[in-house]
Amino acid sequence: MSKKLKSLTTSIAGAALLGAAAFAATALPAASPAYAEGTIVGLITKTNTNPFFVKMKEGAEAKATELGMELRSFAGKYDGDNEAQISAIESLVAAGAKGILITPSDPAALTDTVRRAREAGVLVIALDTPFDPIDAADATFATDNFKAGELIGQWAAAKMGSSSADAKIATLDLSEAQITVDVLRNQGFLKGFGIDVKDVKKMYDEDDPRLVGGDSTAGSEEGGRTAMENLLQKDPGINLIHTINEPAAAGAYEALKAFGKEKDVLVVSVDGGCPGVQNVSDGIIGATSMQFPLKMAALGVEAVAAFAASGDKPKNTPGLDFFDTGVTLITDEPVDGVPSISSKDGLTQCWG
Repeated sequence: MSKKLKSLTTSIAGAALLGAAAFAATALPAASPAYAEGTIVGLITKTNTNPFFVKMKEGAEAKATELGMELRSFAGKYDGDNEAQISAIESLVAAGAKGILITPSDPAALTDTVRRAREAGVLVIALDTPFDPIDAADATFATDNFKAGELIGQWAAAKMGSSSADAKIATLDLSEAQITVDVLRNQGFLKGFGIDVKDVKKMYDEDDPRLVGGDSTAGSEEGGRTAMENLLQKDPGINLIHTINEPAAAGAYEALKAFGKEKDVLVVSVDGGCPGVQNVSDGIIGATSMQFPLKMAALGVEAVAAFAASGDKPKNTPGLDFFDTGVTLITDEPVDGVPSISSKDGLTQCWG
């Protein structure tokens, strides 16, 4: 039976809260709807087209409505649109927003703008992508992106078994800018697979002969396809691919099909969107690490409401420098020592 690629822009209903209320109760101060009433909270995402950010916006909207808050949403025109995010922060500060939730396009370049917002009394929470340095924001609500990468690396190593010693690995990353989320997933994957990553805060400094190379995708299907084409021209023997997200994995699969290599290459990714989980079910992606954008945004709005009521700020997960919103490995080929759930179960928890 032929495999049909599931579009990563298809909207499929999914539930991702996974006990968010109980989770929040242990780490967030209580928010009173009475005090939150009318409070402005801003949400700034990298784009408004990626299903991950679409679901994040849905989570923020639902929680803001529940608490009687006013949500104002902004997004860049493309992943990396730093100027649009700066303008959005300044607009929200001028409007009297009590809190800003942001997935920073450039975690280092935005720090001065964020500092000014915080000096104006605004609570700034990074979602998904940490700032550089991470304490540039008041808090970070995110997947443990290093762990997400490490899980798929460990799974791939176990899946390949003894042949992992002869792997030819390509990484389809976000950009050349060494953005925190990109670095964390890349380095986590390589470490999980057994590669000496040298400096864990930097990509592309490894000297393991199994590494063919990496290329940028901008997190899109088109970018994934182009990057995969480039890397296959460099070495057509590539047999393991790490992708920054599932849209990039979908593009990579299209390129592999064009080269007649879709059955010869193991693809792993990070996201947990419903189309991506379906691609696990269809054998297009071997394993993916699921994250929970709706949960991130909903908890972020609750944290702003609590801050408006009491001035209290959210606490980090014990032992971490951020608030961990969870990650789950999805695969239909489980391996010993790497916890996972099936794509069937994943489809009951996915988003997008």
